[in-house]
Amino acid sequence: MQEPQPATAPEMPYGSPQQVPGTYQGAVNYGFQAQPMGHPGGFVPPVQNQPPMNGVMWMPIPPSIPNCPPGLEYLTQIDQILIHQQLELLEIVTGFETSNKYEIKNSLGQRVYFAAEDTDCLTRNCCGQSRPFTIHITDNLGREVITLQRPLRCVSCCCPCCLQELEVQSPPGITVGYVIQNWHPCLPKFTIQDEKKNDVLKIAGPCIMCRCCEDINFEVQSLDETCAVGRISKQWTGLVREMFTDTDNFGISFPMDLDVKMKAVMIGACFLIDFMFFEYSGN
Repeated sequence: MQEPQPATAPEMPYGSPQQVPGTYQGAVNYGFQAQPMGHPGGFVPPVQNQPPMNGVMWMPIPPSIPNCPPGLEYLTQIDQILIHQQLELLEIVTGFETSNKYEIKNSLGQRVYFAAEDTDCLTRNCCGQSRPFTIHITDNLGREVITLQRPLRCVSCCCPCCLQELEVQSPPGITVGYVIQNWHPCLPKFTIQDEKKNDVLKIAGPCIMCRCCEDINFEVQSLDETCAVGRISKQWTGLVREMFTDTDNFGISFPMDLDVKMKAVMIGACFLIDFMFFEYSGN
């Protein structure tokens, strides 16, 4: 005779449903709608107490999200990014331009991504701030999640026929958007576009790029330029560092519910702005 089995509670999915920021209301619908997932549907619980790697504290790995490019899940959880360019001792001593490297952090100081410029020595030192480049952005698993590609273009405001352009791919090989320079005789202006080259947002900067002891702000606006959406700020790093190096710090703010693809394109816009207007300082 078999003994009766004890009653058990019905099986519940692992973890609570993960809600994802939706669509930014100030622009056209470029958001994505994610469905709640439990463990049977493929939910991967985030790592909460992730130990630092090589002395660097990384942001906890977020759960996977449907319809989101792999690696951009981090961006669904933040509305501010800090980009710190690493100081290159060889560049300071010799004066030769080296490949730029950047730490991309959240507001808590946790590293979200690491970015590295991929150019050759001749291109860096001959073309200077106008140089074409490819920047590889990797996450804490070492996988490349964003690729930025900038072709060789003119940087003079007097030449409106060959303006700056930057392509943003995520994952590598799949375009998610573009940053296009708009001609203006005095002001730096850009348009953020989606993968089909539809205009999404506008960026406008100040006429004067040199300010002592102040941040330099580039406002991210709606297409009609009446609604503020976010900001890209070049942060003041001190007199000595500003005068003798080209290492810069940037801050990016955007709505929490802005589509992660457009957040990635705003990161690309920050790098393009850095090379166009602030890369010359240490040369």
